[in-house]
Amino acid sequence: MISLDAYRAQWFGNVRGDILAGLVVALALIPEAIAFSIIAGVDPKVGLYASFSISVLIAITGGRAGMISASTAATAVLFITLVRDHGLEYLLAATVLAGLIQIAAGVLRLGFVMRYVSKSVMTGFVNALAILIFLAQLPELDPRTVTWMTYALVAGGLAIIYLFPLLTKAVPSPLVTIVVLTVVAFFLGLDVRTVGDMGALPDTLPVFLIPQIPLTFETLTIILPYSMAVAIVGLLESLMTQTIVDDLTDTKSNRSQEMVGQGIANTATGFIGGMAGCAMIGQSIINVKSGGRGRLSSFSAGVFLLAMVVGLGDVVSMIPMAALVAIMIMVAVGTFSWSSIRNLREHPRSSSVVMIATVVTVVYTHNLAIGVLVGVLLSGIFFAGKIAQLFKVTTDITKSGSHRTYVVEGQLFYGSVEDFMNAFNFKEALEKVIIDVSRAHIWDISSVQALDMVILKFRRDGAEVEIIGMNEATETIVDKLAIHDKPGAMNKLMAH
Repeated sequence: MISLDAYRAQWFGNVRGDILAGLVVALALIPEAIAFSIIAGVDPKVGLYASFSISVLIAITGGRAGMISASTAATAVLFITLVRDHGLEYLLAATVLAGLIQIAAGVLRLGFVMRYVSKSVMTGFVNALAILIFLAQLPELDPRTVTWMTYALVAGGLAIIYLFPLLTKAVPSPLVTIVVLTVVAFFLGLDVRTVGDMGALPDTLPVFLIPQIPLTFETLTIILPYSMAVAIVGLLESLMTQTIVDDLTDTKSNRSQEMVGQGIANTATGFIGGMAGCAMIGQSIINVKSGGRGRLSSFSAGVFLLAMVVGLGDVVSMIPMAALVAIMIMVAVGTFSWSSIRNLREHPRSSSVVMIATVVTVVYTHNLAIGVLVGVLLSGIFFAGKIAQLFKVTTDITKSGSHRTYVVEGQLFYGSVEDFMNAFNFKEALEKVIIDVSRAHIWDISSVQALDMVILKFRRDGAEVEIIGMNEATETIVDKLAIHDKPGAMNKLMAH
């Protein structure tokens, strides 16, 4: 766990920067929270309350300072069927259960699985998110529904975002963009879409409530699949975003604490009428680029969001969507790893295939979990192929021709079993066969069964077989799984 001094520094080490960044993030969160509510099929206040609650609670309990968590599209899409078939109350119950599952995962320290996500998968994940962020802005740029003035405002917003820092970095340029474009649109009376057009903003504070559902086993069977899916997708996106923010800020964070924090935030959110969420890479990058580094930035984002939608709803509703589109385009451009395109020629082909497959799958399915799973599986297949290529068997025979030694080198596992079996000549008449595995390591049941088969085939033809050089780990798995010294071994092996 983090020390008290370090925790205090994460709150008050960058007060001005965190508060200003939190304000920018809050403004960008409002239309997204409304949009995600619409995706899930619930009232806009469900997403807005969730974004407030999760942002504030994750600031207190999370393991990554400066990372923004709120309601997200990744979790919202998983609730569509549940809301359609059973209603809002079941969504709230599923949110609570998803949070409890995430807490359990954090306590069990399951965050270690992130070490098996390769750099190629991470790059594909980031690039896919950048593409999805950009594609999500296209409805606001549809020439059939918006006027040319929208394009002018977006262009002006992008100019402010990229040029204002040349004058001063004291105030985040995205915040300046929102203020300037809102003032321009209001005083010129421009006919452009605004935040208010996205849906009605709540006018009251959230209150504690218990989901009104039957406490039965049948209810559990209904919400558990949704809760499991939300918990897994939420943790996956949060941990990958956490890694990205670690890299952006050159700092380390606690995965297990972040998992527990996400769980606490979601559990509590379900009791105030909000839906589950997770870390948001786009908003996290906005936060970091706007100067946010500490927990106060996430806390401020949640507080500002609630204050604006409840107390300043009329003002917030006037913000032109063009200002937020400009900010999200900046995020998409900044998120995409442009060097990965150049590296397609320089990196190994397998790495490039993994990256591209991850991008295509995520963009096609709009499901980050499926894309990452495809990338991880391909990484595993390519890695196994590379390791299998390092495997070889050499052999030597005595002058009499009666004793032959096979020297096995490399990793013996399911990917190298075929080469292992092909290395032996079972038609040769021998008195003794020595299999030297001192330079090899036996990993799995497939390799143990292959060793059994080799031994039994030589013994069937009358040869004595001796295995030498097993290391401790190899000897342990062979002693546990091998059957070549047991009665009826050949029949048992052939039965499999």
